[in-house]
Amino acid sequence: MSEETTEEPSDHSDHDPSDEPAEAPTPTPTPAAAETDDGAGALVERGPRPQPVRRIVWGPRTRIAVASLALVAMMFLFVFPTRSYVAQKRQIGRAAHAVEVLRAQNEVLARQAARLKTHREIERLAREQFNMVMPGEQAYNVVETPSDPSDTTTTTAP
Repeated sequence: MSEETTEEPSDHSDHDPSDEPAEAPTPTPTPAAAETDDGAGALVERGPRPQPVRRIVWGPRTRIAVASLALVAMMFLFVFPTRSYVAQKRQIGRAAHAVEVLRAQNEVLARQAARLKTHREIERLAREQFNMVMPGEQAYNVVETPSDPSDTTTTTAP
């Protein structure tokens, strides 16, 4: 994804030295050691040659990819844990509400259980639900008559 290019140092006035990496400076040859006469009248360069500065130039696609990767990293670091934290807080709130409802129901059931242990409540339930009577009492069953007079028959004695 990244493209490497080499740039030759130029004498342009728009060259900004802060664009170059802060690496060790390349040695420049001294004039006496750099050029010598080989006897035939030609100048021969001797000594270390300056190396061109290599810079990594990122294209638009690479910049977009790096920015996207940085954004995803930030989401994993901040957004997702925050969403998880908020969701857990909501879940804790719902669970706390459910616990309060269950406590209220337990109190009602505890009072009902205590009441069912009394003789008075046992007698009331036996009479209402099972039509039971205490020894020595007589039970009567009242049957309702139809309220419409046309449904009833009357007989007269002769």
